[in-house]
Amino acid sequence: MPSVLELPPADRPRERLRALGAQSLTTSELLGLLLGSAPSGSSATEVAGALISRAGGSLRRLGQLPLATLAEIPGLGETRALTVQAALEVGRRLAGEGVVEGEPMRGRRDVWRYFAPRLEGLPEEEFHVAILDSQHRLERDVLISRGILNGSLVHPREVLREAIAERAAALVLVHNHPSGDPSPSPDDREVTAQLVAAGRLLDIPVQDHIVIGRGRYLSFAEAGLL
Repeated sequence: MPSVLELPPADRPRERLRALGAQSLTTSELLGLLLGSAPSGSSATEVAGALISRAGGSLRRLGQLPLATLAEIPGLGETRALTVQAALEVGRRLAGEGVVEGEPMRGRRDVWRYFAPRLEGLPEEEFHVAILDSQHRLERDVLISRGILNGSLVHPREVLREAIAERAAALVLVHNHPSGDPSPSPDDREVTAQLVAAGRLLDIPVQDHIVIGRGRYLSFAEAGLL
């Protein structure tokens, strides 16, 4: 593969980006621009190609690879691996801006549309609480825990403390399953029951618990599990 400098100016990724827009570049070329440079004897695009190949051509799977795995790719190293992880997180957050804080969450799909881009590709579970006002607008997205979901990590005291502080009218619980299967586990059910009961005591209803899988989700309310 010729180096970037050996290409005609009009064919160089940076020039095509300037003239035709980012959509005209391949994924490897975009990643290559992020990397900026590569060790002697290889091009940034070649290193980027090896990077995307390690993830089977999938940016979603690339986002799941740990830093140590990325850093092992020849020509990458830890600094460039951190750059890649930061860029993927920016993309994840951009995708999550379909619903922004202050906009109504009128249904389960609104909840899924807000959280799925950020949660469905994660390698570990995250438990979030969507705090809603009386008009069902998203007041705040609160990360409660990261790791395997159980009662010790998600305690009603921690969840309700945030809800009371924000004067929540209602809550929606959200967490992801890295396996891609949103079917609720016994721990999911137990934690949900505890939080629903605690919410009733404080008159802060838990309206739903959305479990996010890969490309799909499960709603506790829809499944009759609340």
